[in-house]
Amino acid sequence: MGDRAEVRIDGPRHGNPFVDVDLSATFTRGATVIRAGGFYDGDGRYVVRFLPTEAGEWDIEISSTEGSLDGLRGRVSVARARDGRHGVVGVADRFHFAHADGTRFTPVGTTLYAWTHQPEALQQETLATLAAAPFTKVRMGIFPKSYLYNEEDPELYPFESADGGGWDVSRFSPGFFAVLERRIRDLDALGIQADLILFHPYDRWGFADLGPEADDRYLRYVVRRLAAFPNVWWSMANEFDLMLEKTEEDWERLAAIVVAEDPAGHLLSIHNCLRFYDYARDWITHVSLQRIDIYKTAENTDAWRDEWGKPVVVDEVAYEGDLDQGWGNISGQELTRRFWEGTVRGGYLTHGETYLSDDDVIFWSKGGTLRGSSPPRIAFLRSIIAASPTGAIDPLPGEWDAPWGGVAGEYAIVYYGFNRPSFRTLVLPEGEFEVDVIDTWNMTVTPVPGRHRGRVLLELPGREFMAARLRRAGT
Repeated sequence: MGDRAEVRIDGPRHGNPFVDVDLSATFTRGATVIRAGGFYDGDGRYVVRFLPTEAGEWDIEISSTEGSLDGLRGRVSVARARDGRHGVVGVADRFHFAHADGTRFTPVGTTLYAWTHQPEALQQETLATLAAAPFTKVRMGIFPKSYLYNEEDPELYPFESADGGGWDVSRFSPGFFAVLERRIRDLDALGIQADLILFHPYDRWGFADLGPEADDRYLRYVVRRLAAFPNVWWSMANEFDLMLEKTEEDWERLAAIVVAEDPAGHLLSIHNCLRFYDYARDWITHVSLQRIDIYKTAENTDAWRDEWGKPVVVDEVAYEGDLDQGWGNISGQELTRRFWEGTVRGGYLTHGETYLSDDDVIFWSKGGTLRGSSPPRIAFLRSIIAASPTGAIDPLPGEWDAPWGGVAGEYAIVYYGFNRPSFRTLVLPEGEFEVDVIDTWNMTVTPVPGRHRGRVLLELPGREFMAARLRRAGT
């Protein structure tokens, strides 16, 4: 597997090269052919990037509407991917995820909608926080955000200013995208996927309603610039159904552009507010959703798996915090409970933190430092998932009042949630098992002495957030 590579070519800078010049490249190594679109990077520089399937020498041929670029040929030497890099993440085993080399990937997300639009010092503080946190995926917007506690204007925007005010949506700002790319690389160095939100409704600059022509041009530019980064996911929108100016036909057209312009085939989904998109659509690789029931959230995860037959990522399950909004004031205990509930039911969840701050630096949007109690508990849950023989959890037949999840006949988690039993009788699968009592809040694992067959009486402390774990003996 090769490392990300790019070709830079000097070319014309007169007129508006962002729209006047189109170029692409064909990269060939033996029988392998990769075609990728290029983009204008300002100052007469044209760039084509690609994500090679292997290291070594690749032949290049440029195609362009500009005669001085069309037909150029060359060769690029691609280095082997660095140690610890496993390639693009894709769907594996229908409901889960793995890197291109087969390494299991567990998306444990957090939310940082506008962190790359903050001052550099705050961005660096956020990176330091992420380096010590359990998260493997970050939901983040490309466009800036205008919303509660998000009233500042960023230093850079994706488009250049137009004469007379507003934006020249035919001219992109290379400086803006250079900052975004640095942050994507920083996340990659931390082993974190960048789940990039391409559109969102929280806008006062006009970016949510550019019009079809500008939308299409923006998407082509973004995907051509960023598809060669191995740690990118695409989210067509955050809360697509609040963007009333876009129809379902618009979303289908826009998604087709992303698919066509992304030779690496990154994961692609769309996020909702009040109603679900049709996640059965072929272009949607996984379900990315927000609850539509205020009270019942992660409890629906297994039903959503059954309905759409794809991995389920509950990207908005409410946030740990103390805002006045119902989506931003659940406790760390409740967020942890929802993580366990959704995990045992075979899904993946995303964290967010919304504690009030005098300077309005709230982690869910601007980043900074985490204050909540759920992140270490989420890290503990990651260790429980990783201990599964497959590195994943699937729903298992269980009891009416406690979900089971794991690997059939080998590994099982029984989660009691907000119930407080003082004992339970577990009927074990056939064979011999080791049994643990897990306190998901205090992050302890207490083995039940011995090996067990048939039934086991499980003594429990009579408090919330307990679980049991069964592991086939000798494995």
